[in-house]
Amino acid sequence: MSFGFMGIQFGFALQNANTSRIFSTLGADAEEIPLLWIAAPLTGMLVQPIIGYFSDRTWHPKWGRRRPFFFFGAVFATLALIFMPNSSSLWMAGSMLWILDASINISMEPFRAFVGDLLPSEQRTSGFAMQSFFIGVGAVVASALPAIFTYLGVANTADPGEIPNSVRWSYYLGAAAFISCVSYTVLTTKEYPPENLEAFRQEGRNRRLGDEFKETFSGLFQMPKVMRQLAVVQFFTWFGLFCMWIYTTNAVTEHIYGTSDTHSERYNEGANFVGTAFAVYNGVSALFSLLVPTIAARIGRRMTHLLSLVIGGVGLISIYFIQDHQWLLLSMTGVGIAWTSILTIPYALLSGSLPAERMGYFMGVFNFFIVFPQFLASLGLSYLIKLVGWAPIQVIVFGGILLIIAGLMTLRVDDEEKA
Repeated sequence: MSFGFMGIQFGFALQNANTSRIFSTLGADAEEIPLLWIAAPLTGMLVQPIIGYFSDRTWHPKWGRRRPFFFFGAVFATLALIFMPNSSSLWMAGSMLWILDASINISMEPFRAFVGDLLPSEQRTSGFAMQSFFIGVGAVVASALPAIFTYLGVANTADPGEIPNSVRWSYYLGAAAFISCVSYTVLTTKEYPPENLEAFRQEGRNRRLGDEFKETFSGLFQMPKVMRQLAVVQFFTWFGLFCMWIYTTNAVTEHIYGTSDTHSERYNEGANFVGTAFAVYNGVSALFSLLVPTIAARIGRRMTHLLSLVIGGVGLISIYFIQDHQWLLLSMTGVGIAWTSILTIPYALLSGSLPAERMGYFMGVFNFFIVFPQFLASLGLSYLIKLVGWAPIQVIVFGGILLIIAGLMTLRVDDEEKA
């Protein structure tokens, strides 16, 4: 059921670890990078609620409800992964990011609802933890690919304006993994039709053009109490994560490796090590996901999330004090613990409060509180870099503080079900 998420994470991890590197290589300044990244939150804000709405109302005798979205999203994401590292200009790379992120969202959002559809409430923490395990496995490999290809002798530097072959081949392999893993889930899982199939179809026939958009965004005013409480947690969490994804490459290459020359061997060595560090946090996440259900059963889901986010926040803040790049791996171990909880606990808390027939819809609405803070980060971080004069490493520290705040906000969330 969750194997396809490993493929999705190949796309997501390659995007997170290498997009800023690609933008910088093509000539983007530090203050321009957040604005170029705006594609990611905007597509998520628009695509996921609408995909959730349609996937709730889709039924095909052979394809089922969620699987059509898994597959067709994977096809377009695969094509975007092939074209992204062949971008010859910033506008082309930015356009490919729009297509890639929209396609990932089309595949990813129904996967969240898939677990809620098929598992009873007492198994959902374990189900989302299993998703986190496959996410971690996929991200470990994907994040480390440029370093692996460099080790195998593939060129890690290129002429000005050219993407190194180590990055190109990483994206090609990621494209193959994306479509293969998602296809495996599509071909080997079974979905069950709505209890009253004729009434379900009649509802679809009665819909009018535009109802999809009206209902999708009206869902922001119909949220269950737990979703409203989690929205605050998600806001601080994903603002902090976006600080990390956008600026870790710039922060590490400048603060630890001492260079901002994107064509130098030193810069590309540092950029590769960022991929390795991201692989470490995802590897820790994959392992820690096996422990989360047990820990949550002992100390509760809220306390598990609180402690995990605080550990992750401290991990990001600690990067400021690092001089030897090897210590970055310890910092990212803390981030990996937080990442597991971020991918598991909020969805486990939320799924028990949602009506089964609108699981995909509300999961899509919930995604708004993931992408909206990223949208604000895309706009606000440019200001902090350009006008306030923050260095990328200061943005990373700011992200760590936000994760700690998110952890404290978890104490406000109701948890009435067993973990």
